[in-house]
Amino acid sequence: MPRTIFENIVIQNFQEKMSIGFCQYTAIRFFEILLIEKGNGELNINGHNVPYEDNHIFIFIPNDKYNFEIKTPTTVSAIKFLNSFFGNFSLQDDTSQEKEWFKKIETIFYSADRVKNINLDSESEKNSFLALFNVLFNEYNNKNLKSELILKATLHSILHIISRNVNVATVKKETSKIQDIVNYIHYHIHDSSMLSNKMIAAEFNIAENYVGQYFKKQMEISLKKYILNYKVKLAETRLKYTNFTISEIAIELDFTDSSHLDKTFLSYKGMTASNYRTSQK
Repeated sequence: MPRTIFENIVIQNFQEKMSIGFCQYTAIRFFEILLIEKGNGELNINGHNVPYEDNHIFIFIPNDKYNFEIKTPTTVSAIKFLNSFFGNFSLQDDTSQEKEWFKKIETIFYSADRVKNINLDSESEKNSFLALFNVLFNEYNNKNLKSELILKATLHSILHIISRNVNVATVKKETSKIQDIVNYIHYHIHDSSMLSNKMIAAEFNIAENYVGQYFKKQMEISLKKYILNYKVKLAETRLKYTNFTISEIAIELDFTDSSHLDKTFLSYKGMTASNYRTSQK
């Protein structure tokens, strides 16, 4: 019997609560989207107190811990992707939509500042996001509905909206051109054709022969090395949380082959990709 996504995600909703207890799924959660629809108070996220109010969105990754300090009745929804979601398929499986989800989650994983809420660009996008959450919750909890097709389509839309709105947390000047360039790199990291000096120059109205110099001046690291650093981080995530082979990971992240990935990983981490995977198990 094929596995279904209903077995690998948990969707919760709490209405007008003054307290929300400890979540039993934290230890097996890979990724979580938290939508605070109504209310205000504070979230304690990894020891940091962060104010929240209506329509605030937060994301969490493995080992993140949070708890609510509620001031007014709070309505909150959460989507939790469990570790099992991405751990049980390979790139050879017919799971193209899940692969796309993983790519979007990776982008969010290393981009968003998890002690800040994610701001959506427009009111229309906020309204769409809230409507998608309602569809998702209704479909997940109504046994007479529970269509995997609708659930998948809705999840895909939610992930897409978040991934195009996150800012990379390491860039301090959030409204600067360099912030936009780094966001662009993270968003297009799986498509090397979009990361050439020519494409970046055209996208941000910079002279092609000045792109590398501008990036290094702003980020204190070369463009090529920044992209490679980020790809190594993505490789780490895949080695730790999926069953993708070393060759599959190398192909997906545009390394020449598994040997190239191993050598790069060795220079960055002091061990090969395969040894890193073994150490994480």
